[in-house]
Amino acid sequence: MSNKRVPIRDLTDGAPIDQAFRVADKQLRVNRQGGKYILLRLEDRTGIIAAMIWNADERLFDSFDHADFIFCRGRTQIHNGTLQIIATSVERMDSSEVDLADYERFDHEKSQKLLEQLDALLKSIDDLAIRKIGEAFLADLRFVESLQRAPAAISNHHAYPGGLLQHTVDLMELVTIVAPRYPKLNRDLLLFGAFLHDLGKIEEMADSGEASYSDRGQLVGHIVIGVQLLGEKIAQVKQANDGLISDELTYHLEHLIVSHHGLMEYGSPRLPVTLEALVLHHLDNLDAKIASYVNIIESDVSARGNWTNYHPGIGRKLWRS
Repeated sequence: MSNKRVPIRDLTDGAPIDQAFRVADKQLRVNRQGGKYILLRLEDRTGIIAAMIWNADERLFDSFDHADFIFCRGRTQIHNGTLQIIATSVERMDSSEVDLADYERFDHEKSQKLLEQLDALLKSIDDLAIRKIGEAFLADLRFVESLQRAPAAISNHHAYPGGLLQHTVDLMELVTIVAPRYPKLNRDLLLFGAFLHDLGKIEEMADSGEASYSDRGQLVGHIVIGVQLLGEKIAQVKQANDGLISDELTYHLEHLIVSHHGLMEYGSPRLPVTLEALVLHHLDNLDAKIASYVNIIESDVSARGNWTNYHPGIGRKLWRS
């Protein structure tokens, strides 16, 4: 086995593959002719790449698992504008055979800076009741550690360890820009809604990374989990500050969580019916869309000239210059 590896971000079209990766996800599929193949998502600290193993079977599929390290042989190729690997063989490796630093995608230094920004944003809230709830969250060290490492999604936007914290802080910063423009908006409520809206993803995603959902995530989902997390912290604050948090405030905070997807067909149990909920939905969508489109532009390795290749997920090409 070769000890020299090329980071995923530096792989090019037609390059031979003879190196280790970590398995972010694996699926055994059947093609139209009834043949079986394995679809993999392989990762290192620089990114994720899809890999295909044709003419596969259950024995090979069961020989390694999610989060295992595998040694992969094959070649890269471009498919629909995206680089992928066609693997000819894969073999499970022990973690002692790799340098774990090559696969750790969590940026501790960046996370600490984001956490400081988050702390400052929550301290800028004037409403004492809301600020106390924020303090209860940040006083929970287990919660903070999970928030620092959680991804914001399986794919598309902020789909990496620490992505949830990045998305949360970016969204809160957007609120500080937009809220002063509209006097009828409750800036404190909107800002805290931006903090709350995706917190349930801490438990929705599997502990092993951004590539899969936890059992609770699939059965319950981050919106319900988020409401439950909020309820736990409100109960703690009420115990120490009786009468500080009104039922009305609780309902409005819950509404911000349950309506932030905007439409019921997008997973919102309720449509946004407050100004704050409406603005939160659109700012959340804006931040997610920008992050997703930037990722498409940066990952389209076969693009030429001013345009990306056509991307079927968004139904268009993107200007890249």
